Amino acid sequence: MTKELKERAKPVKSILVSQPKPKDDRSPYYKLAEKYGIRVDFRPFIQIDPVDVKEFRNQKIAFLDYSAVIFTSRNAVDHYFNMCKEVKVDVPTDMKYFCISDQTANYLQKYITIRKRKIFTGVRTATDLIEVLKKHPTEKYLFPCSNIRKDDIPNFLKESGYEYSEVVLYKTVASDLSDLAEIKYDVIAFFSPSGINSLMVNFPKFKQNSTRLAAFGPTTAKAVKDQGLYLDIEAPLPNAPSMTGALELYIKKANNL
Repeated sequence: MTKELKERAKPVKSILVSQPKPKDDRSPYYKLAEKYGIRVDFRPFIQIDPVDVKEFRNQKIAFLDYSAVIFTSRNAVDHYFNMCKEVKVDVPTDMKYFCISDQTANYLQKYITIRKRKIFTGVRTATDLIEVLKKHPTEKYLFPCSNIRKDDIPNFLKESGYEYSEVVLYKTVASDLSDLAEIKYDVIAFFSPSGINSLMVNFPKFKQNSTRLAAFGPTTAKAVKDQGLYLDIEAPLPNAPSMTGALELYIKKANNL
């Protein structure tokens, strides 16, 4: 920890987590609040909005032209099948699905009978899924995504000469945070560059002052620094692979515990 960060490490009494409130009472955030007697609030800084049918049609994508769909999130699953319903397309039973993880693959049962479909899954990351895609070079892929997405899978498909198309079915936009204007927190935890963008969209004259910022992942950390803000807490760490773990380490030091 640099000298400047040490000087900023004042006691933590309140944390704002820029995500929806956990439904599970066993969430580590609740345990953190109880263990250290601090206030932990939740507020999503971003929201997911579907594109309308007109915007979809302007992309000139015909769902039935593709033999396989790549899903990297449950949001992508929801918006793909919802748009199919909107435009009255029945997804054929022989459609193949390539999912980033078992969790995403299992989520498909909300819309299809899984045991009757061809589903291929990665382990957890885009890199894992790319290894699966390499075994299926002849499919015609559709990649449903947000207006903000990572480049790894599209770049692989393009560089490998695969036949594919992207279709933007939903948008990641800033939530309205105007009611937080006069509320101050000791720490605000962020999980994506979009969250940082939302902060600046809502509060373009934001002054960090003594508010500590926590960021999960290198791209989020970079977004904090690109805005000229101090990054006080970075996760994951070798001894703290989660955001709550990194927060706890910081609280122990800042609160002299």
